[in-house]
Amino acid sequence: MASAEQLALSQLIKSVHQQLRDSTKSSEPVQVWREHLNNRDLLKQYAHAMHTLATCHWDKNMEISSKQTNSRIEWVVNSCRDYFFGLGLRNFFREKEDKIMKTINPEHTYFYDVYETQRINLLDVGSCYNPFAAFADFDVTAIDIAPANDTVRYCDFLETPLDSHSADSLTRSHFDAVVFSLLLEYLPSSDQRLQCCQKAYDVLKPEGILLVITPDSCHQGANAKLMKNWRYTLGLMGFSRIKLEKLEHVTCMVFRKSVFKEVPQRWCAIHKEGYMQTVLSIPQDFNTSSLSGAKQEYSKKDDTVVDLAEIKHLFQGLPFVDDEMC
Repeated sequence: MASAEQLALSQLIKSVHQQLRDSTKSSEPVQVWREHLNNRDLLKQYAHAMHTLATCHWDKNMEISSKQTNSRIEWVVNSCRDYFFGLGLRNFFREKEDKIMKTINPEHTYFYDVYETQRINLLDVGSCYNPFAAFADFDVTAIDIAPANDTVRYCDFLETPLDSHSADSLTRSHFDAVVFSLLLEYLPSSDQRLQCCQKAYDVLKPEGILLVITPDSCHQGANAKLMKNWRYTLGLMGFSRIKLEKLEHVTCMVFRKSVFKEVPQRWCAIHKEGYMQTVLSIPQDFNTSSLSGAKQEYSKKDDTVVDLAEIKHLFQGLPFVDDEMC
């Protein structure tokens, strides 16, 4: 049961998010966000609340194990290790991409770079207190608009330049992994969330992964169509979703930056349904328990896993079961 402190801190976070979304109804989201960045007192309160919630309530158990847990930190670490250090997952997805590309173009040939990842070069956006620095096999760049300690660099990811000589610049095709843990809900508009994901795509290496954790206390499948619309939207951008997992209070996803955009875009063309739009909406945007088509009860048709038997046979025990390649 949540303590009084946890409830109060959670309410502060939710109220900041709600205030930002409400403000976009009368002002441009870009202006709302810039005004928020200038509210240093509120940012300080927000950073303190997130740091306390994370370290005292959410992420108490930092020990990595093979069992499923509700720790978002463990989930990110295990997902990255499985993908980069596991039993040939990258080769598996390469083969699937090549197979689809040969369907699109029978003359397709491609030679992948052969390299071994020694340490995972990870960008933690909205890091707060840099939790991934505790793991020796990660080389972490931690950024936030309200850093909770000196190991986190101040940076507004939305406005960060790429490939410039400025101190806050980031480099294209540089990172193995980008983490958005409870980040996209902070941004008050769909366009800003799309911009954020596009920038993640730009800074990731080909075959790099974007790990997204989003609040979701509903039962498994309640937000299936909403999440499938995320899959569709990011697919058009060039991401293939390779993992989907529902934990107790969050939904967790891994998106792979496909070497060939045609592969996820083909999935989008095949699986597009009438409700799908190029937006990144969250349940709170609708301010109602019924999302009129965008949020409905789960049906097996919505997120059918293709070639599941093949994946389980090849990677027994690994959690990557959301195969995008169909």
